[in-house]
Amino acid sequence: MTAPVFIMTPRTLEPAGGAQTARIGDMLTLTGTEARHAVTVRRLQVGERVDLVDGAGLRLVCEVVRAGANGARDRLTARVRERVEEAESTVRMVLVQALAKSGRDEQAVETATELGVDAVVPWQAERCVSVWRGAKVAKGRARWQATAREATKQARRAWVPEVGELLTTRSLTRWVRETTQTGGVVLVLHEEAAAPIGGVRLPDPDDCERPMVAVIVGPEGGIGAEETAALQEAGATTVRLGPHVMRTASAGPAALAVLAQRAGLWG
Repeated sequence: MTAPVFIMTPRTLEPAGGAQTARIGDMLTLTGTEARHAVTVRRLQVGERVDLVDGAGLRLVCEVVRAGANGARDRLTARVRERVEEAESTVRMVLVQALAKSGRDEQAVETATELGVDAVVPWQAERCVSVWRGAKVAKGRARWQATAREATKQARRAWVPEVGELLTTRSLTRWVRETTQTGGVVLVLHEEAAAPIGGVRLPDPDDCERPMVAVIVGPEGGIGAEETAALQEAGATTVRLGPHVMRTASAGPAALAVLAQRAGLWG
């Protein structure tokens, strides 16, 4: 069974800055809610393995030496057994997810994170039932980021996907143009598209350093004709995912799985 993963930050690790200088044999103490979860929920015991990650590729493979000592349930002390710097993927996978009701957008973020997505971009499409305005913008983005963070731990990843700023259709069109002009590929999932996703040519990492492959997923009501035309004009390609129409929560992750396999990321 793989070791549980907990995310460390400069504020939740002692000594301060210990992650950057940690070497084999060093002792580190995880504090705060992550440590409390390790001690009270996972009930980690002395001698068990635990991985501490910083969300940016650093993984410290550790052994628990103290868990909740002296009643301090928000402290976990571990000895570093191995230091691993995990490289970024050769292709940057991005999910552009339209806002959706009933938590289906967060479900998409969760599953995409487990599948290895590198970044998620929220999109306020014309047909979105869910709307982020005012304070909801920051709250919604924070909620998605928290979802990605928890899914990272579940998937035992060392990289936490970044949740970008909310885009309107106009700003998304600009983003598509910039992405495609720099060698990236942007695919719009559309049930009426003729081209299958499996036949799209993907960028070669040898031709462009860490090229981007992005998937755009519309809301429950679909992507409007004018929106589709604008995205295509900006350089996006409409593709068909398969013979069936999928929910907004599952379409993006399904597409990412196909593309990750084709790009050799799961080899």
